Amino acid sequence: MITSVKNNKVKVWRKLHKRKGRIDTGVFLIEGFHLVEEAWKSEWTIDEIIAIDTIELPDWSKEVSVECVSDHVFQHISQTKAPQGIAAIVKMNEPVKLGGNNVLLIDSVQDPGNLGTMIRTADASGFDGIVLGNETVDLYNDKVIRATQGSLFHIPIFQANLKREIMELKKNGFNIWATALSDDAKAYNEIKKSDKIALMVGNEGAGIQTELLQLADTIVTIPIYGKAESLNVSVAAGILMYHVKIVASSN
Repeated sequence: MITSVKNNKVKVWRKLHKRKGRIDTGVFLIEGFHLVEEAWKSEWTIDEIIAIDTIELPDWSKEVSVECVSDHVFQHISQTKAPQGIAAIVKMNEPVKLGGNNVLLIDSVQDPGNLGTMIRTADASGFDGIVLGNETVDLYNDKVIRATQGSLFHIPIFQANLKREIMELKKNGFNIWATALSDDAKAYNEIKKSDKIALMVGNEGAGIQTELLQLADTIVTIPIYGKAESLNVSVAAGILMYHVKIVASSN
């Protein structure tokens, strides 16, 4: 059992709290029974499980290296207020080519909760993949991971230059829908849907970058019936993703 926070392994785990530590090692840290099990069920590579000795581990954990630590050490590496006493070191997946007909493009979203919620909703609504612009918050940020509730492991996600990805999607027959509060925007429920749609959403305050907005085939908006100026980006993305899928299923 590891009992000292000065142990070299503990120092390495602690570095995974930072993006640089994750990029340097190609792994990230997850916490809690649900996330660890979702990573396993989704066949992501788990390098090792970290657990306090009083935790009853699932049967499948016998196939993975397990490192027992004291409660003090676990508190040191944990990023949650009420840790469950189990964590895992998981390898980042290699980027994959997008398939399917519906893709979510995310430009410069900074709030981890918003990103995690959109990933979870994309998974729930049956979207086929997600592309994160280079200015978007890190996918493996612990708050993003927790907000996904495991959906991170269910849907292809990668970070890339959005301009290049949009051009590639267009070549493959995708219609690019971009959300914006502009004069030429059309209400989402009045737009004829195409077979392949890539939905793009932008930064919480500034919206989608102008150079990306200019590449869109259609500017969409969600009508506001009350006095609010706008919708939270994750709420707007959810409404539009479900609209795209419901319309598709009715065609």
